[in-house]
Amino acid sequence: MRILIAGLGNIFHGDDAFGVEAANRLVKRALPPEARVVDFGIRGFDLAYALLDGYDVTILLDATSRGSPPGTIYTIEIDGNSPTGLDEPRVDVATHGMNPMRVLRMAQAMGGVVGRILLVGCEPETLGSEEEGQMGLSPIVAAAVGTAADIVEVLVKRILEEGRGAQGAGAAAMSSGS
Repeated sequence: MRILIAGLGNIFHGDDAFGVEAANRLVKRALPPEARVVDFGIRGFDLAYALLDGYDVTILLDATSRGSPPGTIYTIEIDGNSPTGLDEPRVDVATHGMNPMRVLRMAQAMGGVVGRILLVGCEPETLGSEEEGQMGLSPIVAAAVGTAADIVEVLVKRILEEGRGAQGAGAAAMSSGS
């Protein structure tokens, strides 16, 4: 079981840096060796090529506008193997310079199977202006970074336990069938 945790966002656009900050927080934690944390920022091609490496699960960390109060954390499963799953209208991932859903489609077009995709997103308060830029998260989104990191840790643990359980059930079925 291999898990990619991808921090996304533009550090020059306020709360759009949420995914990058959450990834940086997770790098400092003791995650299992099956989980790889990468700060992709706005490098969509790098993410597309990473998806070609055959990860079983990809967890995207990003600012995500859904109309809730700023700082709200969402965990959303995206069906990356369905053409309509990548066009999910309820998920407005707000990265300036990279659209993760387009990156997932690009990885599929390059022959990659994107596996299971989870989005851990945070409702932004401000994304700054295109002209001026704004470095740094708003206080409410900055406070949500730790919560998001905790959620990702729980998700990784749960995913690995489910994977081990499925392997154990498969081995038991094979031994009882012989």
